[in-house]
Amino acid sequence: MSSDWRDGFLFVGNQLSLDFLNTRPVMDGSPVELLPGCASLARWLNAAALLSSRDGKRLERSWSRQPAYAAMLGDVREFRERLRHAVLRVEAGARPSMAFVAEVNRLLSAHPYIDEVVQTDAGLVRRKRFHPQTPLDVFAPVIESVASLLTNADKSRIRKCGNCVLHFYDISKKGTRRWCSMNLCGNRSKVAAYTRRKRAEISSG
Repeated sequence: MSSDWRDGFLFVGNQLSLDFLNTRPVMDGSPVELLPGCASLARWLNAAALLSSRDGKRLERSWSRQPAYAAMLGDVREFRERLRHAVLRVEAGARPSMAFVAEVNRLLSAHPYIDEVVQTDAGLVRRKRFHPQTPLDVFAPVIESVASLLTNADKSRIRKCGNCVLHFYDISKKGTRRWCSMNLCGNRSKVAAYTRRKRAEISSG
C-alpha cells in the first residue's frame, strides 16, 4: 500500500475537506465506503492527525458501542455527497448552490472550531481545540476546511483526477497536476499511454 494511504484511508487531497470527500472512492469499478461505521470515522480522525492515536482508539471503542450514533454517521455521509456536488460545480467553473452555502453557515455555527492556548515544553502555543464526543463533531474541522476551500482557495486548482473519482487541491509550483497521485493514477496513465504508442508503432510498421 502506497504512502497515499493511512490506516486504510486515502490522503491525496492536500486539503482536509477533499480528503473527507475522498472517503468514498471507486475501486475495481465499484464505489467503496471507507466510513461504514462510527469506529471507522474515529480511525479517519486519527489518520487525518486530528486526534492522537490514544484518543482515536478510545473513540473507536466508544462509538462502536453506541447504536444511536449510526444515524449521526448517516448525516455525515449525506453531507459528504452534498459536498461532492458542490465541489464538482466549483471544478466546472460554477458556484455552489446557495442552499449548500446556507448549510455550511449553519454547520459553522453549530460546530465551531475554536482556538485555545496550550502550554507545551516549548512554551505557549495556539491551536485548534478538538475533543469530539459524537460523530457529528467531525463537522468542526471539516466545515472549517470547506469554508476555507470555498473562500480562500484558488478555484482553478481544485480538480478531479483525470483518471478516477478522487479530488485534490493542486499545490504544485506550475499548477499542472492532473492525477490524484503518481502512485495511484499517474503511473497507470503513463503506462497506458506508452502501451498505446507501442501498439500504434507496431500497427503502422
